Amino acid sequence: MWWTAISSKTKLRVGRLVKAHGLKGAIKLELYTDSPDQRFKPGQVLELQVPETSEWFGKTIKVLELRFYNQSPVLFLEGIDDRSKAETLIKAILLIETDVDALPEEPEAWYDHQLVGLKALVGGEVVGQVARVDHLPAQDLLAIETSNGEVLVPFVKQIVPEVNVALGQITLSPPEGLFELNLEAGVKDEN
Repeated sequence: MWWTAISSKTKLRVGRLVKAHGLKGAIKLELYTDSPDQRFKPGQVLELQVPETSEWFGKTIKVLELRFYNQSPVLFLEGIDDRSKAETLIKAILLIETDVDALPEEPEAWYDHQLVGLKALVGGEVVGQVARVDHLPAQDLLAIETSNGEVLVPFVKQIVPEVNVALGQITLSPPEGLFELNLEAGVKDEN
């Protein structure tokens, strides 16, 4: 392994609680996983990512059931039995603990924590490293930290033809001007 893990576990975001559903404590869920039946099975303990001012800060919660109503996922949680309790959890990010080395089941898929820190190469030269992954409606973006600032790179096969977690690097094939345009936009934003 090219880096040393402090722990063999990491946390994955699997969903976000969106709004109360009905009067019995159910909550509509925005999924961040392709495996909802696996991630939200009864008894699964979820860590809550909420502001420090929330009564739920630092707490976990247990899944009772995941149902789909009109193709929308709705979650039932232990101890949440009315609408007012459900509303205290709105906007909470749900996290699960998983092995650092665990890979997604499909090929050509990675978790964010596996990409962050990878060296970014263009033409065999290191141009920076992955600072974070931004998930947007149209596509994901890799934020590449370079010596001149941050460059946002569309995470698509044409521009990122190779990801090699074992070697700790990604290969970029950016269109001409991508790095320059990103850096110029950053300078304009600062003025």
